[in-house]
Amino acid sequence: MRLINKWIICAWCAIAFAWTAQAQDNESLVITNALKYLDVPYVAHTLEVNEEEDLVINTDEVDCTTFVEYVLAESMTPVVDGTISEGAFADNVIKIRYRNAKIDGYTSRLHYIAEWATSAVKNGILEDVAAANSPYVKKVDLHFMSSHPQSYKHLANSPENVAKMKEIEASLNGKEFHYVPKDKLPHNGLPWIKNGDVICLTTSVDGLDVSHLGFAFYVEGKLSLLHASYSDKKVVVSKVSLAQMLNRSDSLTGIRVLRLKK
Repeated sequence: MRLINKWIICAWCAIAFAWTAQAQDNESLVITNALKYLDVPYVAHTLEVNEEEDLVINTDEVDCTTFVEYVLAESMTPVVDGTISEGAFADNVIKIRYRNAKIDGYTSRLHYIAEWATSAVKNGILEDVAAANSPYVKKVDLHFMSSHPQSYKHLANSPENVAKMKEIEASLNGKEFHYVPKDKLPHNGLPWIKNGDVICLTTSVDGLDVSHLGFAFYVEGKLSLLHASYSDKKVVVSKVSLAQMLNRSDSLTGIRVLRLKK
């Protein structure tokens, strides 16, 4: 890793690509960018390296959320003369990661996927394809972060941040989102779920809405998950279908499906 202006940037940012973003549709572009991360180590809390909230970009180590953010940000950034602008890439990470694209303390980061997804849809980054294709809804009931402050570096000793987080949770609670229950997802996926769609695994864990993220990736007709895996400690394509992943866990309830807008 190397530190540049408080960003940690991996080598691919300066490498010339043989393809151009304009020449690919979103489906292949997202998958192309996501596959570059195969075997990149899974490391939690890479955004918690500063005492004060600041932009951190570490593409050498990712968790499930930062992996998705970096892939989307790169897919949004034009390729000029075979290279991508680090500055434009960073700007896109900020647009995805922070409320109103402004860094203003720890609680300005979009920690809950309920708000992360709503923000991206509102700002024209993603479209909610589950909302357009699935009639099933879940109601948001968030309190996990405020009720487990010791699990978060910037909440543990900050009653002010905990109070702000409670306000954010209250503003989101009661809203609904569309999803696909796991008993409605076959092994071969659904016709409207495409390669490169953002897959958010919904959970029954009290106080949470989503517990994991990745990308839809069809392998020999089977809908799999391309993701930063906690158990494998790296970015992988799931060895089993997404449906099998869901069915193996009592706490996973289904999936949200989002797509990078053209």
